[in-house]
Parts: sequence; C-alpha cells; structure tokens
Amino acid sequence: MLAEYGVRVRKWRNSTSGVAWQLQARDGTITRLIESPKPKGPVSAAVFLHEIGHHAIGFDRYKPRCLEEYHAWMFSLEQMRRWDISITDRVQKRVHDSLRYAVDKAIRRGLKRLPEELLPYTIPEKSEISHQ
Repeated sequence: MLAEYGVRVRKWRNSTSGVAWQLQARDGTITRLIESPKPKGPVSAAVFLHEIGHHAIGFDRYKPRCLEEYHAWMFSLEQMRRWDISITDRVQKRVHDSLRYAVDKAIRRGLKRLPEELLPYTIPEKSEISHQ
C-alpha cells in the first residue's frame, strides 16, 4: 500500500492513532507522509489504511473535513475487505467513534450543513442542523 500510493512512513506509532500529510517542494515535488501504528491486527490495520486513504482519495477533495474523514474510513474498510482482514467489532467501534468525534467537532466549529453520509454519526441533540 505504501508503494502503491507513494507514501512514506515518518514514524511508526505505539498508539492506535495516526496522521497523514503531504509536503510540496518548490519544484512541485510532493512528498506523501504518514504516522501510524504498524498494521499487526485489525484495529492497527484499519488506522494504517485510513491514513493511506487520505492520500488515496486526495487531500481537500471532500468538504467539510469530516466528510474527508468519512471517505478515508470507507477506503480503509474497502481495503480490509480486499486484503481479507477481519473487520471486527472493535474496528467498527473505532470507525464510528472517530466519525462521531469528527462530526461533533465540525458542529462545534459552526458546521451548518451536514452531508447525508454523516447522519449516523450525529450526537442526537445536535441533529437539528440542516442536511445536504
């Protein structure tokens, strides 16, 4: 996956958190980087694939940011199926909790229109915002 998407691991994390970013040199060369746990089990594989997913789908392709998170997670789950990695209850909970956090953060920051894909991740009392 790293070679397929031209991504380099800056650091293998001990926690099950990750981050993806890219740098653009003056000559236009793009360096794609992630920090992620080593994919040793289903949850760490899901997080690793999620970070690869940010590069695969492209940064800033989806707005708002919580929708980009959704698509990176969907990429992760697709790849887990592709590679026959078990999507356990813990993986599903991780995806749900992560997306719920992303949606809540967007709402706290003033999101006015929530994409339909993200409705399952709303916190009930916040669901009065309008939907696209």
